[in-house]
Amino acid sequence: MRLARLRLLNFRQHAETEIEFDSGLTGIIGPNGAGKSTILEAIAWALYGGNTVRGGNDTIRFQRAGPRAPVRVELEFDLAGHRYRVVRGLSMAELFLDGGEEPIANSVTAVAEVLQRRIGMTRTEFFNTYFTGQKELAVMEHSSAAERAQFLSRVLGYEKLRVAQELCAARRKELGSEVAGLRAAMPDRDAVLREAAAAAESLREAVRRVAESERAEAETAEALAGIAPRWLAAQTGREERERIERELAGLAGEDSGLARALEKVEQEISQVAEARAQLAPLLPDMEALDRATAALEAQRVLAASDGRRKALETSRANLGADIAKLEQERTRLHDSSSLIASLTVDLTQRRQALEDAQGKLELRRTEWVRERESVEGRLRTLRATYGDLRDQRDVLLNAGEAGNCPTCTRPLGEHFRAVLEVVERQMETVEADGTYFKSRREQLEAMPADIAHLDELRKKLQGDVGGYERRLAEAQGDAKRLMQVDQELEAKRARLATVASDLAALPEGYDAAVHEALERDRERLVESTTIANRLSLRIEREPALLRERENVLRQRNELAQRQRIAEGRRTALAVPDGDYAELRRLHEGVAAAHAEAGQTAAVARSARASAELAAQRAAEAKVALDALIERADALDADRRLHDELHRAYSELRNDLNAQLRPEISEIASELIKTLTDSRYTELELSDRYTITVLEGGVPQPVMSGGEDDLANLVLRLAISQMIAERAGQPFSLLVLDEVFGSLDDVRRQNVIGLLRGLEDRFDQVIVITHIEGVRDGLDRVIMVGTDETTGAATVTQAVRGVADLDALIAGAAGGVAA
Repeated sequence: MRLARLRLLNFRQHAETEIEFDSGLTGIIGPNGAGKSTILEAIAWALYGGNTVRGGNDTIRFQRAGPRAPVRVELEFDLAGHRYRVVRGLSMAELFLDGGEEPIANSVTAVAEVLQRRIGMTRTEFFNTYFTGQKELAVMEHSSAAERAQFLSRVLGYEKLRVAQELCAARRKELGSEVAGLRAAMPDRDAVLREAAAAAESLREAVRRVAESERAEAETAEALAGIAPRWLAAQTGREERERIERELAGLAGEDSGLARALEKVEQEISQVAEARAQLAPLLPDMEALDRATAALEAQRVLAASDGRRKALETSRANLGADIAKLEQERTRLHDSSSLIASLTVDLTQRRQALEDAQGKLELRRTEWVRERESVEGRLRTLRATYGDLRDQRDVLLNAGEAGNCPTCTRPLGEHFRAVLEVVERQMETVEADGTYFKSRREQLEAMPADIAHLDELRKKLQGDVGGYERRLAEAQGDAKRLMQVDQELEAKRARLATVASDLAALPEGYDAAVHEALERDRERLVESTTIANRLSLRIEREPALLRERENVLRQRNELAQRQRIAEGRRTALAVPDGDYAELRRLHEGVAAAHAEAGQTAAVARSARASAELAAQRAAEAKVALDALIERADALDADRRLHDELHRAYSELRNDLNAQLRPEISEIASELIKTLTDSRYTELELSDRYTITVLEGGVPQPVMSGGEDDLANLVLRLAISQMIAERAGQPFSLLVLDEVFGSLDDVRRQNVIGLLRGLEDRFDQVIVITHIEGVRDGLDRVIMVGTDETTGAATVTQAVRGVADLDALIAGAAGGVAA
């Protein structure tokens, strides 16, 4: 899609606005609330209708317009080789194709349906493809992995699958729970009576088992109470000994660490003396460093001036060549205005001739068609008349002289032959007329020669008109280019004068040999000074090292005292391992027997309770069994259907997700390779949706702020391009709405530079912002302000390089400041 022209009448802040869009990088600049984003809203309303605007159609009309003032948006755009013009009001819509005067759709619903079908996208897909807002530039920089996946699923339309699968899973869970509950409540039809008879026997057996298990439980509890105090005492002593062993091991480790620390301190103290001896010869270099730095800085200033001079001289040569080319082009385009006047007269004459030929052709063709239809109608009438006469003759022949007349029902008698002859003569007359009209119809089948001649003349005139229209369009383009050439010449001549002034102001006297010698000398002095500083720092640590050695010695003495105390406690707590093992075996055996007896008793009591409820369950189960079986079967079938549906959703989402990241990475890699002149060759998106940029096949772990902007921008563009490709549309238009708000000046210029690198991919790039500092990098500027007198938005358009661009901007801003 390529935008061409937008006209607004009483739409939001725009009382009457017309904007022409062109190729390249365009900026829509103005203060907040002036009506910049309203331009995008008007484009969306023209394409998709009332549900695209904030507050609905009731809030669209310009506030200072009358209550019955018309509201209208007219948008022209190119798509798939055709020019479309859509006109939309509050209660009407019309769509025109390729300059036609009759609309191809003329209702609100029909226009929306045709445009969505031709564009191939819903409104949501359209805005997720061609439009990028401030919050979406770093689309996944600060999100979790789940949030990144959800964002991609939403903009690519996969979110609907997840919602559908969640609904299916919820319903499946409900059905599974209900079926499980029903199955659990179903008794066996044949076993209901047998369970009632067996319930009493089961209860008696359960009572006997409960009594036996409770006696065993009491006996094992008594045995466990006798052994427990001895086992607890032995366990406590063993745990205390193990704790002391761990304490001694820790003290030994601390002593080893202190020994290593003491060794290190002694080494550092000996290094201090060595540092004093090494520092003395380096002191003169430290004093000479400041003098060398001052001399080198002076040479660096001169070197910068020399580099600036070379750059300015190159710029002056380039500007001279550009001016010469522009002057040649201006000479070539000088006669475009007179050619336009001549072509306009010739085109008017040929259009009039074409209109006359078209009128004559339509008149003659209408006469031919009407005559042919008249002959066809006459033939149909003759066929019907001939059929009626034939039927009358057959009736007469069958009746004979003794019959009655088929018309008046009187006896024929002697009139039979006369009546028959009358009917046969009428048949002959109709047959002759039919032969004539058949011949005439055959003559009229072929197009008459005069009509064919008129048609050939119309085609020739159409070709002439088309040729003159193309020549006129070329001449008008040359005239427009002539204006641009004049503007560019004025700007480049002004720039040439500025370059000459800058060259005259630069200082001279740079000596590269002196500069190089100073650089080497200062590098040597810096290295010596660095070594001297390290030695000074080492010498300054001597008092601290002495204190550290004294502290380590004191800590080792204290640690030795703690080790002696712990070893004495360990000797006092010694317990034979054989006694401990025997107590543990005895305690574990009694505890296991008690636990087994308790479990047996619990099982027996549960069995008794089950037997008591069995009879009641058997009686209730028979009544409800049939209804439960029927209900459970129906629910089970529904659950199996939802199981299959849930599995299909999972497979579909897995397949889509498996394809998603490689496709995005491939598209983003092509973009970043183009934008960086193949410095970065690849952009990878991990399974956690993190971004990695590769330089020559090697991942770059640390990136600058500008490179982060580049990665985030190409990733957002890759997502948009994927949506466009799936909709079958070329991705030629890019609109960025307020993407500079969170960026500093350097990053803003970086993003402008990146957008310039997309010129071969996007025919139109439109940037909407309230920051005026980015306009120097744009091809075209559309300034949006406010007229304080009328309250309406004001729009001023300019091409980059126009001399009075700053004046236009100041005028638009002045309307707001007033």
